[in-house]
Formats: sequence, C-alpha cells, structure tokens
Amino acid sequence: MQSISRAFAVLRALAVGPQGVTDVADHVELPKSTVARLLTSLEAVDAVVQDDVGGDYRLGQGLIDIIGAAGTDRSLQAAARPHLHSLVNQIGETAGVGVRADRTVYYLDQVEPESEVQVRSWTGEYCPMHLVPSGLVHLAHLPSEALDEYIAVGLEATTPNSVIDPEALRTRLAQVASAGYVWVYEEFAVGINSVAAPVLSEQGAVVAALHVHGPAYRFPDPNRTHDVGLLLIEAASNLADHLAGRAPLPVES
Repeated sequence: MQSISRAFAVLRALAVGPQGVTDVADHVELPKSTVARLLTSLEAVDAVVQDDVGGDYRLGQGLIDIIGAAGTDRSLQAAARPHLHSLVNQIGETAGVGVRADRTVYYLDQVEPESEVQVRSWTGEYCPMHLVPSGLVHLAHLPSEALDEYIAVGLEATTPNSVIDPEALRTRLAQVASAGYVWVYEEFAVGINSVAAPVLSEQGAVVAALHVHGPAYRFPDPNRTHDVGLLLIEAASNLADHLAGRAPLPVES
C-alpha cells in the first residue's frame, strides 16, 4: 500500500509537467533514491518516460491512454482545476468551467475564494445558453444555421435583465466573437454578475468555457471589467494549449 501511495504521488507530481528526479523528490518529500526506484518501475510499465538518459521524466503513453479512457469531461475537469485556482487568486471571486449540453451549459466544476460572502455552487447545474456568459461564448461560435435553430425554439427569461430579443442577441453575439469574452449582469440570477471566455480547439470550436462570477454589489469593479475579461481570455488560451499538448499543466495553488 505504501508503494502504491508513493507511486501515485510521483505521478501527480509529473502531472504538472516534466521534472527531474531531484524536483520530483522535493515535490513528494521522499528520498531521491526512493523516487529513482519508483520512476524506474513506472517507466517499465510505460506510466512514465524519460526524455534522455539523466533527463526529465514525464507521463508516459500508457498512463495517458488510461486517463483518456476516463472520459472527456473528467479529463477536462482535472485539466481546468489549476487554471480555476489561478483565476480565483487573481480576481478574488468564484471561477468555474462549463460545457455545452444541447441548449444549455453544464457546469463541470468551480473553485471558490476564501470569502465570507459567496454565491451558491453551480456545479452540476444546467443553464440556458443565452442567459449565462459561458453559453453566450458557445452561441457566438455556432454556424448561422445552428444559431437560427436555437433562437427559433424560443428564448426564455429568468430575470428582468434577461436578453430575449433575437436581434439584440445576434448583435451581442457578434460583439462576443470580436471581444473574446462577455459579461452578464444579473441576466440569469438576480444578484449575480459573471464573465466568461471560450476554450477553443485547434480548429476554432468551443470545447468549454471558463467563467468567473460573484455578488453584483461587489463584482465587477467598474474599472477592471476589461482587465478581468483579458484574464479570462488568457486562462482559456492556456487551458487550450494544455489540452492540445502545447503546454504542461500549471502547478495548482
């Protein structure tokens, strides 16, 4: 059991990116000799691979295949977590990740700040796409025919601020596509403001959306709305790079 626990700790350390034996040993707080033996055993079953003799170790294809079999949503949730923590640390409000589910956005996960006043957890909830920023960034990248079909079914309102006029929605979506992020002010739930940016695939499709939301009385700071939007764009771009294998997973803080 101890060996399994230690091996798992080594794998979690390498999940943030390639590291040498010394770095891994420091990360998991084990002797270098113990870590070296664990890495040799893991390499034998293709769970890790060493780039060069004496070089850094990284996760191997055998483990990556197992991770992939766990399901796309689960993999996305794990990949998004460090980016959500980073957003919370920078902005001070709750950050989350969501994916499209037919006409709704499904919230996979969220990370809360250490604050006495927080909004409720939306993890596991479904929300209409036209009423939340995560949904709007999905709609902004839909083909025109698909958008027409979405609008034709009808646009429900949940607060007096809900935007349900088809032409107003189309105009807004054009602005979203241009800006790269979008703010929603108490349009889905009274008392909550939120902002989101899309996580794009290499083909330009929206695979997920990162969002930040908080109580309307304090979020956002009117002088930081654009800056916060840019932070969302950067985080979404970094997550996209990681999902595409262009960047390692950042250290979760």
